[in-house]
Formats: sequence, C-alpha cells, structure tokens
Amino acid sequence: MIRLGTRRSALATAQANLVADSLRAHGHEVELVLITTTGDVNRAPLAQIGGTGIFVSALRDALLANQIDIAVHSLKDLPTAPMPGLTIGAIPVREDPRDVLIARDGLTLGELPVGSLVGTGAARRQAQLEQLGLGLELTDIRGNVDTRIAMVADGKLDAVVLARAGLSRLGRLAEVTETLDPIQVLPSPGQGALGIECRADDVAVLEALAPLEDPATRAAVTAERQLLATLEAGCTAPVGALAEVVEGEDGPELWLRGAFGQDGGVRRLSANGPVDDPVSLGRALAKELLEE
Repeated sequence: MIRLGTRRSALATAQANLVADSLRAHGHEVELVLITTTGDVNRAPLAQIGGTGIFVSALRDALLANQIDIAVHSLKDLPTAPMPGLTIGAIPVREDPRDVLIARDGLTLGELPVGSLVGTGAARRQAQLEQLGLGLELTDIRGNVDTRIAMVADGKLDAVVLARAGLSRLGRLAEVTETLDPIQVLPSPGQGALGIECRADDVAVLEALAPLEDPATRAAVTAERQLLATLEAGCTAPVGALAEVVEGEDGPELWLRGAFGQDGGVRRLSANGPVDDPVSLGRALAKELLEE
C-alpha cells in the first residue's frame, strides 16, 4: 500500500487522484491521506506569510515522519532548495503551463476597459500585466479556484488570472475567456507540472514511481527552477520562466525564456542549450537577466 499525502483543496485532491490512478494502473494499491498546510488556513497575502513552501512543509514533515510514502505537489509551489532526506521521485507529463483569463461578459485581456479590476495573487503576473500598459487595476487576491472565479461572477472583480492547468484538472476550462500567450505573461517556473516527492532511501517507492516519469518535462522544469534559484527568488517573486524541448539544427535542444520584474519594469531574455544539462541553461539565463 502506497500512502499518498495531499492537501485538502479540490485542486490538490484532483491532482493526487491523477497520480493515484496512474499508480493503480501499474498494479499498486494507493491510499489518500489528507493533510492541512499553512497555506490552506492562513488567508494573508503569500509574501506576508513567507510564501515559499507554505503549501508543502506539512506534507514534507509527514514524509519525514513516515506518516505517508509520497506527496504530490504543484511544482510551482515547491521550494527550489532540496530537502535533506527527500527527493522528487517522478515528474509526470506536464499540463499546459500557460495562464488564463476569466473575465466578465466573455471579455479578453485586450477588450477589458481601462480601469478594470483584475485579481491575482502573484507578483509575477502583476508585474507582467502592468508592463502591457492596458491601464488595468490589479489587486491581490487569495483563495481556491471557486473563490476566485466567484469574485468575477459576483461583480467584485472584472477578471481574474489563473493557471490553465488547474482549471483543466478540475474540468473547468469552459469558463476561460482567453488563454494568455507567454509573450504577454510568462508562467511561474514549474507551472502545470506535478512533483511527486518521496523519501530518498525508499527504493520500493522510487521503483513504483519510475513509470510516471517524463524526461522532457523534468528537463524543462529543472531549467526553469534553476533560473529561479540562481536569481535567489522565492516562489512569490516576480519571476516567470518557460522551457520547452524543441528540434534544433543538431537534434533536440532546450529553449528557455525568463522574465524578472524589478524597479517597475520586466526584463525578458531567452537562451537555448542541451536537453541533458538544464541546470547550466537555467543558471546562465539567470545571470544574463541579472546583468541586464
């Protein structure tokens, strides 16, 4: 029996069930263990309560205490610093990593009138949306997907910006009024990907997780998270990144785009490198962003 730890939110349990179903398809018995994290009970702004890791620390504590065998994280919520004794045993195929808009009256970003009130809890999104110069009023919001969408339905906000992957996993893509091009808004490092964490010495669990691994997704998110780590920025910092495995002149290569919000502006750069060395690519692009 594999004990799978997950947060209690609808999205977290949907993601946990995806992993559980995959493991069951490979012949394993799985039991879900629901765990409450700081991020689930504290509604203060993420930056105020120390955003990095607030959704994962309780799950990691349960792993280290041998109360669960694996924990399923949204990779964008996972701190870039490794946790002694734990490892990311598998990173499955990534969902669409882009951000989306859910706006009143079916409006797109460009159709929202000047002064429209748009909600998002991410400094990364706010910095990039401000740079577009659309005259939008941006406000910090917290809450689960239902809570955020309800703010638009109730007329409290004109629109909200969310991760497309979460809405896809919840079966709510029909409510999206526009999928945002990464040229406009780069997603959070690791967005759309799941990280399945386990104890580093648990050989049986590592073997069970092996069939769930997607090497292309791991290469992409490793580059993105290395960029974040090199910038010494936490999960709530205004950093966007998106890496993709593309066909280069000499075969597959990794293409990485990065955005860093600072001093009221957003710096954007891109670079490419070998698929088998995503760490060097992420580190190099981060240093270029800092030099800019």
